[in-house]
Amino acid sequence: MKKPLEGIRVISATGALFGPYCAMLLGNMGAEVIKIEKPGTGDMCRDWGPFFPGVKGPDKSAYYAGIHRGQKSVAINLKNEKAKQLLKEMIKKSDVFIQNFKPGTLEEWGLGYEDLKKINPKIIYAAGSGFGQYGPYSSWASYDIIGQAMGGFMDMNGWPDKPPCRAGSSIGDIASGMFLCIGILAALRYRDQTGKGQLVDVAQVDSMLAVSETAALKYTVEGIVPTRSGAAHPTITPFDIYPTADGWVCIAAGNDGIFKRLADAMGKPEMVKDPRFDTNPHRNKNYGALKPILSDWTKDKKKWDITNLLHKSDIPCAPVYNIKEVVEDDHVANHREMIVEVDQPPYGKVKMLGFPIKFSETKIKPTEPAPMLGQHTEEVLGDLLGCTKAEIEQFKKEGVF
Repeated sequence: MKKPLEGIRVISATGALFGPYCAMLLGNMGAEVIKIEKPGTGDMCRDWGPFFPGVKGPDKSAYYAGIHRGQKSVAINLKNEKAKQLLKEMIKKSDVFIQNFKPGTLEEWGLGYEDLKKINPKIIYAAGSGFGQYGPYSSWASYDIIGQAMGGFMDMNGWPDKPPCRAGSSIGDIASGMFLCIGILAALRYRDQTGKGQLVDVAQVDSMLAVSETAALKYTVEGIVPTRSGAAHPTITPFDIYPTADGWVCIAAGNDGIFKRLADAMGKPEMVKDPRFDTNPHRNKNYGALKPILSDWTKDKKKWDITNLLHKSDIPCAPVYNIKEVVEDDHVANHREMIVEVDQPPYGKVKMLGFPIKFSETKIKPTEPAPMLGQHTEEVLGDLLGCTKAEIEQFKKEGVF
């Protein structure tokens, strides 16, 4: 069965998580992804845990394996002029080039968009960075936590009486990688219509502001700077987590009708007539009085008992899972195929994340392993670029790889 992006070739000169996450999404959807890495050490995330037990060297990282499955690894030294020329030859025969170097770096190396569109006018040049390709801060270095901090996300995350908090996952990289992927797909569609490639520019700070939901509007419309509200939603009530006898449960009453059903299920129908709780604005204003009532009702019950009870009344509710619980949940792991088994050299079989987008005609279940460092260098140089064995041996001698 064909995948949606079969026939698309992507050159990924990326590192850490932002760019690789984008490339992973494209690869999962069927694109051929050729990963350009530094000889000897590879992508910096090859040194990030978790690590495969007993594995040494650059292929020890499960972190790396989790976001590079099904890709080809080409290890060449981009500070070598012949290596740069080989990369340009690859780009001539490709559809997309992804990079998340600090802006200006690849331009200095002769690998900027203006350089590459001369050799391939149809190339989609996707550039990810902390602050974008232009503007006063564009030259600043960045990581996920920087994007979260300056994009306004971190200040909204956490509890009111605590300092700003980084999200538990690297949402600054992941959301930015998603936006970069969306931009690439749109640029490919535009190219189908016009024959023209283009530059796609995505910044972490922009991405974090874009996912801030209504926070910016609360300031621009009402002049109010949103405060941290813990797990609770700032404007919808009740929309929070509550203690149970065996953990926590999440209850989300997104409108007055759902709140009425919740009150009935709790055996407290009188709450909907209480002027403090009869409308969402009133509940939001008086949540300090409402939350103890809900917490008192949930605290002695088990989270799944509450979940099953409330779902009978079509009330959005779920247990708060830890990672072990969600990974082992039959619905998530098996029916939705979000946990897949991969035979990952040199370690062996390992369970990894599946692909969250489900297509009716182009089924995707990524089970191919991530490449070992430089595993495909000679293959790509020979098959894609037509280099002879003698030429490849000469490249080795000249420090190309």
